[in-house]
Amino acid sequence: MPIHLRAEPSDYAPAVLVPGDPNRARHIAETFFDPGFRCVNDERGMLGFTGTFNGTPISVQSVGMGAASAAIYYSELIQLGAKRIIRVGSAGGLKHGLRMGDTLIALSATPDDPTTAMLTHGEAHAPTATWQLVESAVAFARESNPRTFVGPIVTSALFYDDRPGLMQRWRERGHLGVEMEASILYTLGAIHQIETLAIMTVSDLIDDDGTTERITDEEFKQGVNAMTRVACQVAVA
Repeated sequence: MPIHLRAEPSDYAPAVLVPGDPNRARHIAETFFDPGFRCVNDERGMLGFTGTFNGTPISVQSVGMGAASAAIYYSELIQLGAKRIIRVGSAGGLKHGLRMGDTLIALSATPDDPTTAMLTHGEAHAPTATWQLVESAVAFARESNPRTFVGPIVTSALFYDDRPGLMQRWRERGHLGVEMEASILYTLGAIHQIETLAIMTVSDLIDDDGTTERITDEEFKQGVNAMTRVACQVAVA
């Protein structure tokens, strides 16, 4: 049994959604899973649930914030038999023209976080999603939400980052947004040969000087629910 997920391999489905927030994990299970789901982990308050979506097994497990925290849970889910891990989170929007609540599908994640390099022993690596999951997510998302964007994002080690001009440089190099967990997920996926994908809701828009405009709670809820339904469809496809 792993240290932080007090569960057995049979407790988790092969496909797992991984939000950061325990409350979002509960919301996903209560809103999207078929009736009869069960709690499989509450160690340290990091909630995990297993059930079915349209009759197919699926799990959700909260992982905390930042690559160091998320890496613990991603690694232990892999130990417990997860074969497909899909991040469902939020991101700050960088691309001009993005709106609050838009969906981002991360084709790749530029690691502005040392944890990824630690996993690869300092060797160069480009953290990249599983292409088949990207294809599926785009198809499902655009059936109901034309405000879906696909491309590279940045995984940052810092939420409050005051390095001058950094956001502008990331934007100019084509990044859609910035978040804190995807690059470590994609790197662990490559190392352990499992399928990985990160889907995010734009929760704020970031100006070149780093100032932000934050989404309302209702807009965020609508965006998260649209994103999560796509993630569930991809997870069981």
